[in-house]
Amino acid sequence: MKKNIRLISTLMALTLAISAAACSGNNTTSDKSAPDTKSSITNSSGASASPDTKESLTETAPSTAKDTAGETAGEAAPTEPATDSFSVREGAKSFEAADSKTNSVKNTAEAPAAETPATEAPTEDTFTDMTEFDEAEEEITPVPTEPTTSAVEPDVPPVPDPGQLTAGEWNDNNNRGFFNNLVNNGKITFPSYGIDPRFRTAVTVKDGSDKPVANAKARLTDIDGNVLWEAVTDAKGIAYLFGSDENTGSAVEIESLGKKQSFELNTVGEDTQSKKKSTDRELTVKFDGEGESYAQNEIMFILDTTGSMGDEMLFLQSEFTAITNQIGTENTKYSVNFYRDTKDDYVTKCFDFTDDVSQLQQKLNNESADGGGDLPEAVAEILTETINKSSWSEKSVKLAFLIFDAPPHDEKADEVAAAIRKAAEKGIRIIPVVSSNSDRNTELFARAAAINTGGTYVFLTDDSGIGDSHLEPIIGDYKVEKLYDIIIRVINDYKQK
Repeated sequence: MKKNIRLISTLMALTLAISAAACSGNNTTSDKSAPDTKSSITNSSGASASPDTKESLTETAPSTAKDTAGETAGEAAPTEPATDSFSVREGAKSFEAADSKTNSVKNTAEAPAAETPATEAPTEDTFTDMTEFDEAEEEITPVPTEPTTSAVEPDVPPVPDPGQLTAGEWNDNNNRGFFNNLVNNGKITFPSYGIDPRFRTAVTVKDGSDKPVANAKARLTDIDGNVLWEAVTDAKGIAYLFGSDENTGSAVEIESLGKKQSFELNTVGEDTQSKKKSTDRELTVKFDGEGESYAQNEIMFILDTTGSMGDEMLFLQSEFTAITNQIGTENTKYSVNFYRDTKDDYVTKCFDFTDDVSQLQQKLNNESADGGGDLPEAVAEILTETINKSSWSEKSVKLAFLIFDAPPHDEKADEVAAAIRKAAEKGIRIIPVVSSNSDRNTELFARAAAINTGGTYVFLTDDSGIGDSHLEPIIGDYKVEKLYDIIIRVINDYKQK
């Protein structure tokens, strides 16, 4: 740029010298002082040099050198400051400023020439002055421009609207006859990862006024008084207790608000035609005491974050906000928990109950689907941690939504069974939500976990078109709904106040 300025200066100086020589034949002397050559060269508008006009000259010099080289200096027509154009916008504004300055030079050439005063030939001092101009130019900081807002933003997928995932619900405890037929015909088999939902005793507890006794401890005991299974009655006063093929239990013990009462059970019979042992008993008892309804609700979400969950995870993040907005935080706390597998960057990542939904939403939004690789995942580990280590309140309705697509590891069956047993004892209802790419083992494990904890089985369907293919479960007729609607309904069904 500096070289261009020096070239222009040299050309203009030579022009002035030629002009002066031509005039010397007619005018031998001039009583007018020579104009300020430096100012004339620096600013074609006739104004003194400033940072703004200097920047204008610097930009336009390459494109106006030809127009300036062969013309006599005269008074230039005034132009708008070029810096005004630079403060408007980027891209087009550069060309706009350049056009303005180019037109300014052309207008100067076309203006009527004023009487040209005699001009002395340039001297070495003239070029020295231009060098000083160049040095001054180095010290001037260009006028800063406003930061552009037209930068290309990275592609970020928009958060989808909630209510797009479709699902179905099936409660095996409410459809026990259908379940038993599947078992007896060999369509489905148990135990599943240590959980055996057969040999069920369903007990309904009522008080002296025939009202349900909620949140009572119900225990299935054997002939020696050993506890085989323990559960907590729901809002309807119902608890599900489980024995085994070898020991189906002989009595049920009910305890509530300091009172305890025991009821004998009939011996499990045998079907006369099939010669198969009956797996179920149902019992309604009158308890000499009352129950207690809970106002507090604790809702936990346990999410498989392995790579196979990627298609649906973004939608599940969106569903969480909508669900918590609908249920609210009055007397309700939430927890979010994540798991992958033993060789991933983490196995479990748990966050305790809080009513600060925005905090949990941020934890959820920070997660992405990654890892896994093989079919079994760390289901046993996450159940052990969330069931045993989370701060579940003693007096609360407890729900745990397990959103996943793969079963536990086979060698973890005992750990899985222990976690499910502990969940039933604490009154934690497990509601599995089985996602895409699951297999039959995942389905049976999920259904067994729901049955033994008094929960319900939820499964995503292909109707939404989101994610990969979803397994059609071996169940009866069901209604396809929005997952959002099912979760809201299930929560409200279990709430007691």
